[in-house]
Amino acid sequence: MSITSEVQWSELARDPKSVAAIADQHEVRVKRRDGADLMLVRADHHAYRHSGAVTAARAMRSLFRHAGPDAVADALLDEFPWISVLPKSDRTLFVQEFVQAIQVSAELGQWSVLAQTMHEWANTAIVHADPELARALSTPITVTDGRIVPNPMDE
Repeated sequence: MSITSEVQWSELARDPKSVAAIADQHEVRVKRRDGADLMLVRADHHAYRHSGAVTAARAMRSLFRHAGPDAVADALLDEFPWISVLPKSDRTLFVQEFVQAIQVSAELGQWSVLAQTMHEWANTAIVHADPELARALSTPITVTDGRIVPNPMDE
């Protein structure tokens, strides 16, 4: 667990050397009244954390590959119980995209990639949890003249 100190923006402006000394020891949250808080962290500590995330993501990818998508989906049920409403084929696809999103997020240092993947799959589970909605969204769409709109995934 990392230690984080908090300072006000005015303290950083008034005494930057003192705040830098704190940042030499651990992260500093710079509180602002007119915007989101900022995090001040030494670049070498950030790089060390980033390399640790990449290492963990690569290890997870290897574990998932050896365990297989079914075992991984079963293991992830503890944290994400909504996986249980996904059809088996979607569970496999979820596991593949989950592992890939972890890898991409770690490599880029942008965890929003994983967050977006989880958001999209949770919404997919919501659709599957409602049989009427799933049926409505999986039937062909017809236009007013009776023609069926082609599935864009078939092109």
